[in-house]
Amino acid sequence: MPGSPTPSVAIAFHSGYGHTAVLAEAARRGAASAGADVSFVPVDTITETQWRQLDEADAIVFGSPTYMGSASAAFHTFAEATSRRFAEGRWADKLAAGFTNSASKYGDKAGTLAFFATFAAQHRMLWVSLGLAPGWNSTTATENDLNRLGFWSGAGAQTPLDGGVDTVHPSDITTVEHLGSRVAHQAALVVAGRRIAP
Repeated sequence: MPGSPTPSVAIAFHSGYGHTAVLAEAARRGAASAGADVSFVPVDTITETQWRQLDEADAIVFGSPTYMGSASAAFHTFAEATSRRFAEGRWADKLAAGFTNSASKYGDKAGTLAFFATFAAQHRMLWVSLGLAPGWNSTTATENDLNRLGFWSGAGAQTPLDGGVDTVHPSDITTVEHLGSRVAHQAALVVAGRRIAP
């Protein structure tokens, strides 16, 4: 829409061994390709400037590896540090979404995505799902399909336990890139709508 304000999207993530950082970069790429201004926020080294970027963003995409069925300890520390923002409702009505990575195909990643969604709901945010049908679930499908692991609420990725950052699956990277783009598009609609009906 001509003259529409540019939406701002923040990628708030923790990466234990670099795999989730590869996915965070994919989310950033996707959001930027959809026209958003994107902030990159590693939550384990977050600065005051980055806290302001989160407060000012129209949407926040959360990312973490899945450890023991939930987000990493570093991400949980970040989440608990938002308590004042929760109490003040600073993130209310922002959009939210999430992605995660584990070594196993399933790996209880749904637990991490559910944690992200609950965390967002407590902040009174609006959750954006992945918006893709599951891939790799028929005789004609392949592991190169988007959403090859079949998650709905967010993006799930799988990287071998002993694999480096170069082993993050290309389909998973593209799936997270899709999520970033989808969030940016939805944020643009929300920003435009609020300008018309604040």
